[in-house]
Amino acid sequence: MSIAPSTDGRTLLSQAVERCCATEGSAPITREDAEVVARLLKAVADPVRLQILGIVRCSPGQEVCACDLPEPLGLAQPTVSHHLKVLVDAGLLTRERRGQWAWFTLAPDRLALARQVLDA
Repeated sequence: MSIAPSTDGRTLLSQAVERCCATEGSAPITREDAEVVARLLKAVADPVRLQILGIVRCSPGQEVCACDLPEPLGLAQPTVSHHLKVLVDAGLLTRERRGQWAWFTLAPDRLALARQVLDA
């Protein structure tokens, strides 16, 4: 399922989350919607990825260079890059190339969707 905006301006993921977290008396979540939400939750269901999100959130401008992550995480750069890719693919971080380095920024809309699912 895509995260691209639909005709009404909402992403398909946000629509899936709304259906997943609907109020009492509404229809249960569909298999397709459950899979979309599960992919988002799977991305944050790792201690290292939660640490990365926390580091980015606490960084000035809520952005961080990939080169600054291996030391605080105690991991090799390829491992950090793997976790960053998972977070970018899930839409939780955005990636911007600046010279030879990649900078990562929080995607607040997607984090809000994750919170909505967890609060339901």
